[in-house]
Amino acid sequence: MRRSFPLRLFHPSYRTQLVLLLLPFLLGVFVLILLPMAATFLLGFTDYDLFTAPRWNNFANFGHWLVDQLFQRALYNSAWFILIAVPLRVTGALVLALLLNRSGRAFGFARASVYVPTIIPEVAYALVWLLILNPGFGVVNLALQAFGIQGVPWLTIPFTARASVVVMWLFQLGEGFILMLAALQMISHEMLENAAVDGANRWQRFRHIVLPLLVPTLLLLSFRDIALTFQGVFVTGLLTTENGPYYTTYFLPHYIFDEAFGLFRYGYASATTALVYVVTLAIVAGQVLAMRRWFRLEELD
Repeated sequence: MRRSFPLRLFHPSYRTQLVLLLLPFLLGVFVLILLPMAATFLLGFTDYDLFTAPRWNNFANFGHWLVDQLFQRALYNSAWFILIAVPLRVTGALVLALLLNRSGRAFGFARASVYVPTIIPEVAYALVWLLILNPGFGVVNLALQAFGIQGVPWLTIPFTARASVVVMWLFQLGEGFILMLAALQMISHEMLENAAVDGANRWQRFRHIVLPLLVPTLLLLSFRDIALTFQGVFVTGLLTTENGPYYTTYFLPHYIFDEAFGLFRYGYASATTALVYVVTLAIVAGQVLAMRRWFRLEELD
């Protein structure tokens, strides 16, 4: 008679299972994000042109920013874009979520319409805007001419070119809209109804109940959009305005691209990329400190 032995299976603990599940992701973050970031910071202190070995030059790359007018122009344009476009995009996602947070087939179609521009490839999206803003047969100018208003060469005038890039980026707020809509739907209707029974009007309910509960989502969208500005304007500015006119839509990503792949100054381009990391981190840290102060004032009230 064959003797049977109990089969002992390996039952890892919850923490071990969690580590094993996260291990591929953490490995990808280390290889694809942390290592390239460290290499970028190190190359920023070197003179490297891809054809010769990197040569250590201390802080020479960083000092070049003080005399490079093209860099200063790109930095100014990027800062201007962040200060204008990010608040508008976050506010637009909030307003649309408030307007479309209703049930019904029409509202469902409207929500889908808001999200659709986000999934369009960037190149195709930029080409569509080239057709819309075309000075001869573009939809916008044809609509203006229908009302007897002369068309505008939107992408060849400095002010309108900047404004056009902002508008193009604003239309791709679908992801932020979805997050804001989900945050709104998580707010308890009973809480709002109780506040209405107590005499709070619509603005008071929004100001004292809805808005404080949406602050974490607003912060998340602000941080995300600040980080995406340096990526989102690259294709749009390159294909629609060709970084002009007069470098008015020339942003830091374009400058880094030209220095690295046009002039093969990889060390200097890496230093500028490191600056983008630091500036983004500083802006996010400033927002966190400002919101902490706002929460403290709310608690005092």
